[in-house]
Amino acid sequence: MCDIWKGNHNLKQLDEEDICGLLTTLKKLQTRKVVMSGGEALLNPNFFRFCEILKSQNIKISLLSTGLTIKKNAAQLVDWVDDIIISLDGDEKLHDTIRNIPGAFSKVKEGIAAVRAIDPYFQISGRSVIHRLNFRQWPDIIRAAKEIGLDSISFLPADVSSSAFNRETLWNGERQHEILLAEEDLKELKEILEHILLHFSDDFKTHFILESPQKMQRIYEYYSAFYGYHEFPYKKCNAPWVSTVVEADGTVRPCFFHKAYGYG
Repeated sequence: MCDIWKGNHNLKQLDEEDICGLLTTLKKLQTRKVVMSGGEALLNPNFFRFCEILKSQNIKISLLSTGLTIKKNAAQLVDWVDDIIISLDGDEKLHDTIRNIPGAFSKVKEGIAAVRAIDPYFQISGRSVIHRLNFRQWPDIIRAAKEIGLDSISFLPADVSSSAFNRETLWNGERQHEILLAEEDLKELKEILEHILLHFSDDFKTHFILESPQKMQRIYEYYSAFYGYHEFPYKKCNAPWVSTVVEADGTVRPCFFHKAYGYG
């Protein structure tokens, strides 16, 4: 769903000097939290040094991760990171298929267990993009999130129409329809969503499913809007008032969906 990992042709990574250079601005803006993302942020050899620098300024750290190397880094993650958000694409078979990595699901599960062995209360949540390849397994994703020990799971539709996430060109129709639900799938999507709202009602009450039923409904509305059945759901943008994006080459954006504003 994301092309960030494809576009870093010069293999540029943020280094310690970059992070130290950002501190003045981060302090001036009273930054409360930094979200480490990628690609896979843990592949940066300086990741935990970045955490040390940020923590010295009392800035909290969230890690967005594939979860593949959490087991190896479990002890340091518990020491330096406040919470982890893991991408989850399906049950074991489907997750491995979409990731194109045999054993990916098992590695995520083992990583979560390794963190829990150190700190049973460490917050690890999941995030799942619902799209053409996995919408039929939506209930199984919820069950898989429980199986691997996540504290919660959130859902969102796939962005198929913008240049965000390092897409040098907009996806053409063929690429869009690899991810975009077909019009004839909309009825089934609605039925699956109704099934979830009925049979997983306790998970909404306990906030294991982080979205409200109303927000879950917007995923159907988003996909049906492509075929003229609804207006696209309204999204209130709060960038850059509460967040901004600093990319690996220092490019600064109000968010992934905005043009570059400058360089850090």
